[in-house]
Amino acid sequence: MPGIPTPRRLLASVNNRRTRTVEDSRMPLTEHLRELRNRIAISLVGFAIAAVVCFIFEPHIFDWLKAPYCDLPADKRFSPDGTASANCTLYFFGILDAFTIRLKISMIAAAVVSSPIWLYQLWSFITPGLHRHERRWSLTFVAISLVLFATGAVFAYLTLSTGLGLLLGFGGHGLVSVLDGNRYLSYVQAMLLIFGLSFEVPLLVAMLNLAGVVTTAKLRSWRRAEIFLVFVFAAIITPSQDPFTMLALGLPMCLLYEVALIIGWLNDRRRSRRGDTSPYADLADDEASPLDFDEAHRPRFAEPAPAPAATGDGAGTSSPVGAGTGPAPGGGDPLHGDIT
Repeated sequence: MPGIPTPRRLLASVNNRRTRTVEDSRMPLTEHLRELRNRIAISLVGFAIAAVVCFIFEPHIFDWLKAPYCDLPADKRFSPDGTASANCTLYFFGILDAFTIRLKISMIAAAVVSSPIWLYQLWSFITPGLHRHERRWSLTFVAISLVLFATGAVFAYLTLSTGLGLLLGFGGHGLVSVLDGNRYLSYVQAMLLIFGLSFEVPLLVAMLNLAGVVTTAKLRSWRRAEIFLVFVFAAIITPSQDPFTMLALGLPMCLLYEVALIIGWLNDRRRSRRGDTSPYADLADDEASPLDFDEAHRPRFAEPAPAPAATGDGAGTSSPVGAGTGPAPGGGDPLHGDIT
């Protein structure tokens, strides 16, 4: 079926020299727009099919999202009969809330389920404009980013129950939570998204180091400030803003940041062993580079070669102006002749 990613197509998109070259991206603007339209259409069709399937299985997905709330002690949940039962029902207070909740769950699940399709279409659209090594590096970073995002989302799901128990426990015996289903799902969605995106920050640091923008020595000199800013970021960005959630987000980010520093240290060590062949390697950071030389140490503005001297019999080219050693006949200027 056209447009569906398979292992063979994914491998061919990276290794195929004939169909995936920079020359393939050199087409008229209308061809680019037509290709973009077709790939967007395929992505939307895949998303629509996934949305219908997820809408059918929405009760199971909803139970999975509600599980962290159901894991709380019974005395922290509202019970209609006033007793501490095993009831973990979420409530809605609007006429359309029941439908919008089911629709929101289906759309979010469909975006995740159909991600291989629209990611493959996006990858197929941008790869013709990349060189072979750029495709290899970009595919590596995309794969790592997906793994980090999924790891962050799973970590957020595992900490949801503890965070909810801490927050709802402040009510004591006089207050019982009656959670709105729409707000609860928004909270869960925000936690999964924030944790997933936050786990991408160390990858960004590693990319900046590999690109030569920042060195590991400079990052280590900022370590205290960076750790402080990580916890400030975790305290502000989390929707609950409780101490447990802040620590649950800040500690893994610091650990992943240390992993990024190790990767950067290995890259700096490899770069120092290889040596810098640039003609500006010996220059200080505040020293101006010689603009009259190119990267190969060749003068940018070479002097013109002198014309060949004239032969004794007068054949060939004439001697250059001013080539003689004595003055011109008549004692005049050797450049302009006799001025008398």
